[in-house]
Amino acid sequence: MRLAQREFSLYGASHWAVLAVFVAGAIAVSYLGRWQDAGSARRFSRVLAVPVLGIQIAIQVYSMTEFGVDHGLPLQLSDLAAFVTAYALWTHRHWAFSLTYYWGLTLSTQALISPALRGADFPSLSYLAFWLIHLLVIWAALYLAVGRRMRPTWHGYRFTLVVTFSWVGFTMAFNAVAGTNYGFLNAKPGVPSVLDVLGPWPWYLVPLAALVTGIWALMTLPGVLRRQRS
Repeated sequence: MRLAQREFSLYGASHWAVLAVFVAGAIAVSYLGRWQDAGSARRFSRVLAVPVLGIQIAIQVYSMTEFGVDHGLPLQLSDLAAFVTAYALWTHRHWAFSLTYYWGLTLSTQALISPALRGADFPSLSYLAFWLIHLLVIWAALYLAVGRRMRPTWHGYRFTLVVTFSWVGFTMAFNAVAGTNYGFLNAKPGVPSVLDVLGPWPWYLVPLAALVTGIWALMTLPGVLRRQRS
């Protein structure tokens, strides 16, 4: 009981344990995807899609019941990433893969470095749900990109930028009206993050947008060059 009531601490023992599990899982899904044939890959992807969708729905229901509009709506980019990831795993549609690839391997990985997690440590349900959904999204992106060799394209890059910046505009407007802070677009999180070095609100949004745009372009280039060579 005492273990469940202990507060999660940044880079405490349970945080390092998650990072170790992340590395092991990343290696496993990357190699697994390379050894599978098309049929087994399709079956594995759909099996993996089920817990991604199930956990995310459970998180949304609990959050809406417990916190209401302030934190319960599926407006966090990590929430959208989970739903899109489940669809990408089930269908292998390239537009869904593109969102999973860019969101999962950049924005979702921020949770590994600076998790916005407040509450009880392992083995509480909040701890397990938070880490499971983030790890599954990142592992799914690696499985599709590294294991199954689905390659990013400039079309997918542009599509992801349009979707992401549309989300930014809508969510900032919603935050302003509802007094919420989805996506940390209207204020910084209460825990240390990369936003702390990018200046005050709203100016940190400008270098953040430029940083994300540049990193995603660099993530696109190797896949495009490989496709051109082949």
